[in-house]
Amino acid sequence: MSPTTYAPFAKPLYVMLKSIGATCNLGCTYCYYLEKKELYPEKGKTLMSDELLERFIIQYIEAQTMQPILFTWHGGEPLMRDISFYKKALELQRKYARGKQITNTLQTNGTLLNDKWCEFFRENNFLIGISIDGTKPFHDKYRTTKDLRPTFDLVMRGINLLKKHNVEYNIMGVVNDFNIDYPLEFYQFFKDIDSHYIQFAPIVERDSEGNVTEWSVSPEKWGDFLITIFDEWVKKDVGTYFVQYFDSALANWVGVNPGVCIFAKNCGHAGVMEFNGDVYSCDHFVYPQYKLGNIKTKTLTEMMYSKQQIDFGLAKSESLSSKCKQCKYLFACHGECPKNRISKTQSGEEINYLCKGYYKFFKHIDPYMSFMKKELEAQRPPSNIMDTFK
Repeated sequence: MSPTTYAPFAKPLYVMLKSIGATCNLGCTYCYYLEKKELYPEKGKTLMSDELLERFIIQYIEAQTMQPILFTWHGGEPLMRDISFYKKALELQRKYARGKQITNTLQTNGTLLNDKWCEFFRENNFLIGISIDGTKPFHDKYRTTKDLRPTFDLVMRGINLLKKHNVEYNIMGVVNDFNIDYPLEFYQFFKDIDSHYIQFAPIVERDSEGNVTEWSVSPEKWGDFLITIFDEWVKKDVGTYFVQYFDSALANWVGVNPGVCIFAKNCGHAGVMEFNGDVYSCDHFVYPQYKLGNIKTKTLTEMMYSKQQIDFGLAKSESLSSKCKQCKYLFACHGECPKNRISKTQSGEEINYLCKGYYKFFKHIDPYMSFMKKELEAQRPPSNIMDTFK
């Protein structure tokens, strides 16, 4: 199958940039990326060079077929790069934009934010993603410094600085074995800090022996967690607070792009580039077998439209278990992220670890989503559901 006939590549092409690799000032218990340092064992050599930065920006802009062009800066902790690096990046973006619209987003743990950073972000219209796992007890359970000191107060200081400087931001909250038991407190916290765009990320990890880690969520509790928050949201917050899981579900009910790869039919259009130019199929698949090449010897277009990457993207749907293919809610889930397909069906096929939770969630929201779908089709706001179901 050629790239031109592969539907997912009609979407914008994303390559997340790891300008400092897996280097981070924190030591979060559940971090899946700190171990990537082992791929690049040379100490002190995790900074992207100016030459590689320029090469990336030129090729990334040239590879795009749609606007705006979104640059995503990630880590590790990207604020461990000096601000001059990002000023250089903006200069190069302007130099090679050729009239194309460019936007920037940066994901940070928030602990290194200061007035200087926030002024820079505001002046250059950055969207900042902040990682915070709920109230202080929830957040400090696993998100600590390397010497196990709590970080909640530092993150809240960073959020308040973003507000002070009118920097646009959204929230990423990791859901673990602890905070999953307090869904309403978790959700209310994000509302209390005035975050109207909220993302959840459930922990599903295995240890070196292949066992699910103790801080991972259970499938059943994950379903209950989503349902409890959804019931609160659908009564009060539709159209005011935007929860990525709920927005993506509605998109799939309506039959449009869900906007998040885990619920799309196929993946493969969002890669990641490490500080040394190595490009991988996905941020969750930074392993040698998923390396597409290096930008020094191959272009981003060659790598992201290669047979290897196309096969990686198609494998999401082609490797679905027979149970998934027969599922009533396949259209809403599509097997979720392949990284979580670590459980087995009775017949021995791989299936998503969170399957039971998702099935319970989608079954619960079905009548609400069907109602909102009808409202959209009638060109009425889906928020009408709040009046109907009061």
